[in-house]
Amino acid sequence: MTAVGIDAIEIHTGKLKFDLAETLAPVKDKDPEYYTKGIGLAASSFPDTYEDIVTMGANAAYQLMKRRDLSPQDIGRIDVATESSFDNSKPVSTYIAGCLEQVFDGDFHHANKGERKFACISGTQSLDDAYNWIRAGRHRGRSALVIATDTALYARGDAGEATQGAGAVAMLISENPDLVELSTEQGYGSADETDFLKPNQQFPSVDGKRSVQVYLARMREALEDFESVAGDTHPDDFELIPFHTPFPGMVRKAGLLGFRHMIRDTEIEEQLADEIGRQPRPEAFDSDEAYLDAISEYTDKLKGTETYQAWYDDTIAPTLEISREVGNWYTGSVHIARASGLKAALEADQDLAGERLLVGSYGSGAQAEIHAETVQEDWAEEIAALTIDEQIEARRDISFEEYERVHDVHNHDKQAEDVEEFTSPADEFVFDGWGRMGERKYRYVE
Repeated sequence: MTAVGIDAIEIHTGKLKFDLAETLAPVKDKDPEYYTKGIGLAASSFPDTYEDIVTMGANAAYQLMKRRDLSPQDIGRIDVATESSFDNSKPVSTYIAGCLEQVFDGDFHHANKGERKFACISGTQSLDDAYNWIRAGRHRGRSALVIATDTALYARGDAGEATQGAGAVAMLISENPDLVELSTEQGYGSADETDFLKPNQQFPSVDGKRSVQVYLARMREALEDFESVAGDTHPDDFELIPFHTPFPGMVRKAGLLGFRHMIRDTEIEEQLADEIGRQPRPEAFDSDEAYLDAISEYTDKLKGTETYQAWYDDTIAPTLEISREVGNWYTGSVHIARASGLKAALEADQDLAGERLLVGSYGSGAQAEIHAETVQEDWAEEIAALTIDEQIEARRDISFEEYERVHDVHNHDKQAEDVEEFTSPADEFVFDGWGRMGERKYRYVE
């Protein structure tokens, strides 16, 4: 069976930097470590006045196509995942295709275009759609372009301000991919939840504590469902485990619970027994409450072991390095985590060809998906081409007052238009005002 997966990837971050420790903490009267250590974020990427989900997605896709010497005829479908859409009918994919047609010979009239919505998991669902399209033999030798693009903004004063972010990830899905092959096995955990939603509003309504609980519960269900078709998982099976990362502190919880699950009835649990005992089993307790207290106590002890900490440092921590600097990108979050882990491996001179990743995606509302990926022979060349470090370094640091001004620009209700741009665009697409029917217009700036 021909391998199908991610052939190429590009990342485009918002041009502005909102420093949490230096800029937000003094305004909120918070200890800087509340953000840097507690939440796990140093800064957020923010979109300049001429940036939005279309420009960021189009710029990521443009750089990918240009680097891989692709033309519109090579692309058979364009799938965009976003939860920041500004139109309830016209998909963002059509805007992005229109942008790309400004710089490439030919057009995308032949390409199937769509927009996916299921909160943050829709980036992975779009990946699945492209995978299934190729597997079904309907691609006619063409590849799919999957773009996850978001401005993850909260109302000013909301607790979620610290986790804001803006950027896009573009992925080329093809046969015989250069980066990773996707597994045929998937696991799901899904339930009707109201942990995070936007009922006819731009900024989210969030039940923070509940959202963490739902995230962990759905991830557990998805892992168990994945194991029902792929077999039991073991910590040694995977070199990296990229999770959806609203903020790194949330992933720390998921990583610990995942490790606890995977070591159950293994030699690792036995090796740790003398140090912290064996995991409690529910049948040994008279009530659910007593069992939950015991498993919570065991988990706290597990977290402090050298065995767990070494595994976390090798398997989870590398996937969080980019997110710490750019914040939450919603649909792109787990795909940043994958790129971050692979980038860290490349910088450490690790040869990951043939190794496996376990990818945990999540979307509020709520659904989690677990699938495995196998790193391909040419992965290092593809990851080496990323310019995310240079983009992060080039961002323009904004003050809190400037943050408030640019936030108003991206507030759909305010649409402030008298704020000058903070950076000068070059070799990229920019927002260029409004059309006669209220549509957004874009142009390419050399």
